[in-house]
Amino acid sequence: MDAISAVSTRDRKTAAFDVEIAAVATAVPEHVIAQAEVERRSRRFYPQFAHMAAIYANTGVETRYFCMPEDWYEAPRSWEERTAVFQKHAIGLLERVASDAISRAGLRLDQINAVVTNTITGLAIPSLDAMLMNRMKFGQHTERLPSFGLGCGGGVAGFSRATRLAQTMPGGNVLFLTIDLCSLCMRVNDPAIAMYVALALFGDGAAGVVLRNTQGVGVGQRGLGQVVATGEHFWPGTEHIMGWDITNDGFGIVLSPELPALIRDNFVPAVDAFLARNDMSRADLDGYLLHPGGSKIVDIAESKLGLPPGALEPTRATLRNFGNMSSATALFVLNHAIARGLKGRHLFAAFGPGFSAYFVVLDL
Repeated sequence: MDAISAVSTRDRKTAAFDVEIAAVATAVPEHVIAQAEVERRSRRFYPQFAHMAAIYANTGVETRYFCMPEDWYEAPRSWEERTAVFQKHAIGLLERVASDAISRAGLRLDQINAVVTNTITGLAIPSLDAMLMNRMKFGQHTERLPSFGLGCGGGVAGFSRATRLAQTMPGGNVLFLTIDLCSLCMRVNDPAIAMYVALALFGDGAAGVVLRNTQGVGVGQRGLGQVVATGEHFWPGTEHIMGWDITNDGFGIVLSPELPALIRDNFVPAVDAFLARNDMSRADLDGYLLHPGGSKIVDIAESKLGLPPGALEPTRATLRNFGNMSSATALFVLNHAIARGLKGRHLFAAFGPGFSAYFVVLDL
């Protein structure tokens, strides 16, 4: 079967991009910690929330990975300390996923035309992509696009923006990298309930994707999936839902208890509107790859979408084994789905500060 006949009439009508996934790679730091151990340690710093300890068992998280040993987090840390640790470990993890993704795509470093990087948990100037290019032999004409501030939505939003960049490069390759070291934002001297909840959810991880423009090289002949459509939805007046406060010793988490209700009341209408803008409906989808913000959010999405048990297994498995790694998590979900051999059209989606939802339709 040739490349053209392998694509259905519906696909030819609605696929807005000549871009496919050439490879995906993920990585976590070396320190692994069980959820029960995090809960045990948290009692020392948050005795006022002892009555809420069940939250640790109800998040859907069993294991997480941190870039530093557990004891490091139990002392106050300065911006300078946090930034130094962030830059060291972020570059190390990004180098791993960049090397793995490019190798799996069968490419050389000098065949990458652009690098898009994303993070929300640390700062670097020059940006992480520039620091990475001083460690890896990318071409000197490689374009760079760093992004910051998209939060948990950055994995899907960054993937979307990297896709749009790849669309402008016939036959080219774009490397999208995302890294979040959420553990470095844990501040045990912060007595807020939002920090206590965050301690139960967040971990560290990095991911990389090579996106290939298929113009002139054949559609879907070697790729893991084609990008069909991208989009997003912004809810005005929701800045308080999620984000960072800037404090003297790091980022202070903003996490509103209103979030579940916002998702419950607004997620599905936003999904339907996005699909309608792209001449699709939920009936055209074979599955969903959702960022796992937490088990409650996953339960709400599953219920409102009318999905059967097990339909969000890649999402739940990622949450269980890695926790919420902010932007990187969605790419772990995608990698899990590809490893399982899932096929067909899937809605790849995540949420982030703004408050916004980000969407990509992938044909795996």
